[in-house]
Amino acid sequence: MKEFFTIGLLIISNIFMTFAWYGHLKMREFSWFSALPLFVVVFISWGIALFEYMFQVPANRIGFNENGGPFSLLQLKVIQEVITLSVFVIFSLVVFKNETFRWNHIIGFIFLVLAVYFIFKK
Repeated sequence: MKEFFTIGLLIISNIFMTFAWYGHLKMREFSWFSALPLFVVVFISWGIALFEYMFQVPANRIGFNENGGPFSLLQLKVIQEVITLSVFVIFSLVVFKNETFRWNHIIGFIFLVLAVYFIFKK
């Protein structure tokens, strides 16, 4: 059960982080947002990233095997990276309509799945 809870929290945290890191690139299409100085945009992104930490830190604490969780530190990191890239691909295809998903991206994801396999292999 801790596995699913950890992964769910990591998914939520990565959704917030993707919006914090890349959402402002789409928001610049609005005149009121594009007129904001960079430091204001940074603070808005930081505010969104605060919610990312509210999910990321508990996910790592719950999931880490030295805290009674099911995952080693390396496993947590690899899971987080795969989730980050998965969330990013969905975000970029939905929010940025001009982005394309090509065969080389699919091959890269296959290698990520293989990385997860080898990290979890005993």
